[in-house]
Amino acid sequence: MTEKELIIKAGEKLDARLAEAKASGNLVVPDTTEDEAVIRSTFEKGKGILRLFPAFVPRRFGKAGHRLKLHPDDYFAFGMARGSITERWFSSTIAAQNGEMAKADEGMAYVCVDYDSDEKFSLRNAVKVLGKELVGKELMEKYNGWPMYSKFFDNENPLFHHLHLTFEAAARVGKLGKPECYYFPKQLNNYFGEAGYTYFGFDPDVTREEVRERIAHFTDDDTRITELSRAYRIELGTGWYTPAGVIHAPASVLTYEPQWNSDVNSVYENTVSGEVYPPEMLNEECPAEHNGIDDVLDLLDWEKNVDPHYRKHYFRRPLVETETEQYVQKWITYANPYIAAKELTVYPGQTVTIRDGAAYGCIFIQGHGKFGVYDCEAATLLHFGQQSTDEFFVSEKAAVEGVTVANLSRVEPLVLLKHFGPNCPNVPREVPEA
Repeated sequence: MTEKELIIKAGEKLDARLAEAKASGNLVVPDTTEDEAVIRSTFEKGKGILRLFPAFVPRRFGKAGHRLKLHPDDYFAFGMARGSITERWFSSTIAAQNGEMAKADEGMAYVCVDYDSDEKFSLRNAVKVLGKELVGKELMEKYNGWPMYSKFFDNENPLFHHLHLTFEAAARVGKLGKPECYYFPKQLNNYFGEAGYTYFGFDPDVTREEVRERIAHFTDDDTRITELSRAYRIELGTGWYTPAGVIHAPASVLTYEPQWNSDVNSVYENTVSGEVYPPEMLNEECPAEHNGIDDVLDLLDWEKNVDPHYRKHYFRRPLVETETEQYVQKWITYANPYIAAKELTVYPGQTVTIRDGAAYGCIFIQGHGKFGVYDCEAATLLHFGQQSTDEFFVSEKAAVEGVTVANLSRVEPLVLLKHFGPNCPNVPREVPEA
């Protein structure tokens, strides 16, 4: 199947699950509308910009880092059995792969109709109704919609050493591959948690047989898989590109993570910070009929994992796109064929019109002001289920024509992060020499 066919098939499965869940009430955001007139009028009132509802996501593993601006009373809003909330998803038209107890729409973005109303509709439905008016002709023709999303992940402890499937491996189980990118915002990292470093790949001298020997004992003892890896200390205000098929154990630093529309992984590390992970997390993305450990090892892109110049190829320092006396916009995700991201800083008291060449989602992380027709402000403390005015989705036409951004503070910068799909123009394709 082609990638578009896989996307359509996965979308049909999700739509069927959502319809069933709506009938049974198994949704995170049950009070929604699918009325096309409401979707169009909201789009028109926003002049091509949609204001999104916060999508918080629990995980059954890890400990919450408490840097998501979520109220301290609400980190177990999904119930103790689901684990704490450790993520917030942005601009997502897919649902989290979150186990049998998950609600059908976990992680999905919803659009707020009005500040004074609880009425909402999913970004997924907005894409269906508005199509190329929202995401542009190119993305509709190639991907049948919006092909990426972003998130904050926020863990007090480091994550397990794991990989996300390549497109080839994912296609064998009817899913999509998952390349992803990291950026570490200074505004959201007042502390680093237990581990301010990330493991990527394996040491160049490590052999496939050494890795095989470790994970063969997944059910018996600690795999100690990171002994074979390389750790890099996190530098705030920088990032990384992580290709699909590369094993990694992310730091306990709040991370902005633009990524492809997928949620698939294989976990090679079975205990982290005293927390034990079950064996199905190792092989749950292998075909039903598979050859055990060897099929799990085949999920690795071996050459990338043992690249002796890994940092040179995949570390990302910000690159200035435009800088004036009023603002600066930097590339923070670039040099990959899938995803791009920018950081925009508007200086105190300034009003600017910013033009981008493609649709994008965005999240404000500092300051307050105006974003098009909307108020905008970085969240300080949000209750679960509360609206915010820090997250938006900008249509292709609005992005091309330009969005007016006003910083209404006299002292503080206004800062937002923007996430783009693969059609964003002028993305730097090479990593500059150090």
